[in-house]
Amino acid sequence: MKRQPTEQNPVQQPYASVVATGQQMSRDQRQGRYTPASMRHPGKMLPAIARHVISAYTRAGDVVADPMCGIGTSLVEAIHLGRDAIGTEVEGSFTQLTRGNLLLARSQGATATGRVVCADGRAIASMFPDHRGRVALVLTSPPYGASTHGHVRPDSPNVGGKVEKYHFRYTHERRSPNLARQPLQGLLAGFGAILDASASMLKPGGSVAVTVRPFRSQGALIDLPGRVIEVAEEHGLALIDRRAVLLAALRDGGLVTRASFFQILETRRARRRGLPACTPAHEDLLIFSRATDLSPAAGSAGTVEQDGDRR
Repeated sequence: MKRQPTEQNPVQQPYASVVATGQQMSRDQRQGRYTPASMRHPGKMLPAIARHVISAYTRAGDVVADPMCGIGTSLVEAIHLGRDAIGTEVEGSFTQLTRGNLLLARSQGATATGRVVCADGRAIASMFPDHRGRVALVLTSPPYGASTHGHVRPDSPNVGGKVEKYHFRYTHERRSPNLARQPLQGLLAGFGAILDASASMLKPGGSVAVTVRPFRSQGALIDLPGRVIEVAEEHGLALIDRRAVLLAALRDGGLVTRASFFQILETRRARRRGLPACTPAHEDLLIFSRATDLSPAAGSAGTVEQDGDRR
């Protein structure tokens, strides 16, 4: 279902169900645009994804927010595009990385302003009370468990000459409020509260964008996008758009994987166990609006075309 432009939100972009955001490798997308220290964050959003979403759902002068901003990708890309940006990050070390990246963006000519505070994303409304009702877009992503693919160091003396994995955890603090340390139900409950707080920041016609993909837990495939949709709806948000943003490159009609060493290794291990596993090639981009912002016509199921797309 494609969102119809309104007087409050006149932004309208050509509809594309698949967006080629993985044409460059992630490190090349960040090269010179983010501080080298930023690479140690284990779950960074692709800058190309952030640029696409911000360009499609906001205009210059709008405000973009990210309640779980990590190294500040959403904020950095927003201020480069002339949008002011605010964010919270629960980990102090990542908050400092965001500040460094915002300063770098300003030094490179970004004209808008960016602010970040070290706080739980559920507190974003109290951290930025002056921005309530002013945010055009909330762009964020939940973590996928306590660890992710991270970096590798071959022939490491630290592990007896074997491959060493590092920079793969969101936090080493056992009592950290970081949602990455929560089991699935705790993650969903916490993310739902973050979505609720974020929605309270939106201006009329504003959008919430979430990038998310399925993951495996003890061999079982978890439909995290589907669960996020359910949680969002429980908190008064309505799904208005869904796209696939590519993590892989599109070359000559085929996909070139950008999967990490450990993603490829885990996929091979899963296949040896008989599981139909694949390396990740895309993330789901889920776009929500507050249900109260939708007119009866916009909130209807839409007309089903012969190709199955909703219009």
